[in-house]
Amino acid sequence: MKINRPYKTIIVDDEPLARLRSQTLMGDYPEIFEVIAEAENGEEAIEKINQMRPELIFLDIQMPEINGFDVLKELSYFPKVIFCTAFDEFALKAFDTNCIDYLVKPLTKERFAKTIEKLDQQNSEGNSDINLNKLIEQFSQEYQKNEASSIPVKVGDRVIFVRLDEVSYFQSDAKYVSVVTKHNKSYILDSSLKKLEEKLPAYFIRVHKSYLINKNLLKEIRKYFNNRFVLIMDDYSQSKITSGRSYYQVIKSLLNY
Repeated sequence: MKINRPYKTIIVDDEPLARLRSQTLMGDYPEIFEVIAEAENGEEAIEKINQMRPELIFLDIQMPEINGFDVLKELSYFPKVIFCTAFDEFALKAFDTNCIDYLVKPLTKERFAKTIEKLDQQNSEGNSDINLNKLIEQFSQEYQKNEASSIPVKVGDRVIFVRLDEVSYFQSDAKYVSVVTKHNKSYILDSSLKKLEEKLPAYFIRVHKSYLINKNLLKEIRKYFNNRFVLIMDDYSQSKITSGRSYYQVIKSLLNY
C-alpha cells in the first residue's frame, strides 16, 4: 500500500444507516481513512467540505433538494471523490474508466476493497488532477434521466401524464410511436424512439430497433434462434417481444447471461 497517511474524509449521505455502513467499512482501514465529519444533506456538505477541506469525500448522489452533483458544483476546490449511489451499475459503467470511483448501494466489503486499490493506484500515479466538471455534466444528465417519473401524452384535447414505472414498452412503426402500459393501455406519442431513449430513465433499454422495454417489468427471458431472445413482460397481456440480433451483447451483459 503506497498511501503514506490516512485521507481526511467526510461522508455525505442523507440516510443514517448508509453513513453508518460507510463508517463501518472504513473502520477496517484505519491507515487509509480518517473520518473528520459527516453531512446529512447537500447544504451541510457544501459548508463542511469548503470549511474543513478534506482530501476525500464519500458522496451520495441521490439526496433531496441538493444532490451530489450540485454539491460538487459549489465547492471552492476539488478533493478526491467516491460516489455512493443506488443507480443501476449499467448506467454508471463509464466510471470504470476514470480514476474517480463509485460504489453501488448496498455497499459490500468486496467492492470496497477494489476502491482501496483504486485509491492506491491514483496516489502512486499522481493523477488526481482530473476533469471533474466533465464528469459532473455527464452524470448529471444520467441523474436527471433517472429522476423522470412520467411522460406527457396527448389524448384528444387533453394532456395526461403516464407514469413511467407503469410503462411496459415503447414500440415504433413507420408512422408513430406507441406507449403500452402494464395495464394494457396504449397511447400514441409525437416522438421517436431515438429521442425517447435519450430522455428516459436508465431502466428503459433498447432491445430492437422498434422496441424500448422497461427492464423492471421484464418477467422472463427465453433463448431464441439467430442470436435473439424472446422477452416476456410482466404486464396484463404477458407481452412477448423478440430482440434484434444486434442487441445480443447488450441483453447478455445486462441480464448476466
